[in-house]
Amino acid sequence: MRVETGNKGKIQMSGNTGPFERMQSLLADDMIAVNQLIRTRMASEHAPRIPEVTAHLVEAGGKRLRPMLTLAAARMCGYEGEDHVKLAATVEFIHTATLLHDDVVDESGQRRGRPTANLLWDNKSSILVGDYLFARSFQLMVEAGRLKVLDILANASAVIAEGEVLQLTAAQNLATTEEIYLQVVRGKTAALFAAACEVGGEIADAPQDQIDALHTFGDALGISFQIVDDLLDYGGASASLGKNTGDDFRERKLTLPVILAIAKAETMERAFWVRTIEKGKQQDGDLEHAMKLMTKYNTLEETRLKALDWANLAKAALGPIPESELRSLLEELADFVVSRIA
Repeated sequence: MRVETGNKGKIQMSGNTGPFERMQSLLADDMIAVNQLIRTRMASEHAPRIPEVTAHLVEAGGKRLRPMLTLAAARMCGYEGEDHVKLAATVEFIHTATLLHDDVVDESGQRRGRPTANLLWDNKSSILVGDYLFARSFQLMVEAGRLKVLDILANASAVIAEGEVLQLTAAQNLATTEEIYLQVVRGKTAALFAAACEVGGEIADAPQDQIDALHTFGDALGISFQIVDDLLDYGGASASLGKNTGDDFRERKLTLPVILAIAKAETMERAFWVRTIEKGKQQDGDLEHAMKLMTKYNTLEETRLKALDWANLAKAALGPIPESELRSLLEELADFVVSRIA
């Protein structure tokens, strides 16, 4: 399940008993307040295109996982105020802004099963509306009145941008290592997961060891989430991913299963990766051959085990936090992220 990423990144749920749904039920009033605040703050008196573009993405059925993590972390740490709603909306605005920018950079045509904003309007609108949402997010951060919260979310925003630039430089570069891949994943996915959890503990004035635990949980959950999404591209159904199996290969993306296969490749095999990924000269049968090479070197299984390891790390990180229903749901969520590949 990937928590959102476009149907690139979107958590797919079956039935109504998953940890996310139970968390939604437990935090229903808070989530209603977050959604109301999002709708209010995405408005613009002078530029009607802003709410048009924003609503197209915000109202497209995303699960709001990241703001839910902020709400859960705050309540789990005993918070009884209202500023966690502003921080949850902040997290969603940052996420939505990055999606708008990503679709331009990736030249994407579909997200969450719908045409992307840049396709329906244009690249300029997507970039500028994304900038507007970033500005709105910083307004909300300031309103919370906590310098440390501002520091956490501002740093996360910088890491996200840094990760996107790193991904550009690493794209189609066969020298990309697993370490670089994890740096990219931390930027594009895990940084906001970690910040969303951490600010929940910070606004609740939780002990520092609990705040650190929430950061580690979010970081590990985000990494596991992204690895699972990348793995499913080589074996998941398009209905659950919002994309076709092998799209990452066709788009020449160096995800972990491919990076591991390239590292083990013999001379002729490396020449195949140079042609298909580095030079982009793909032909019929190349995806099947890529799959055979990944099977030969067992990199799909290796990737699966790494995703499970990160999910287990996420669960273990919550040790300093007292047991509660919300803590149990967060642990179950980590298991659920990897349930599609377990």
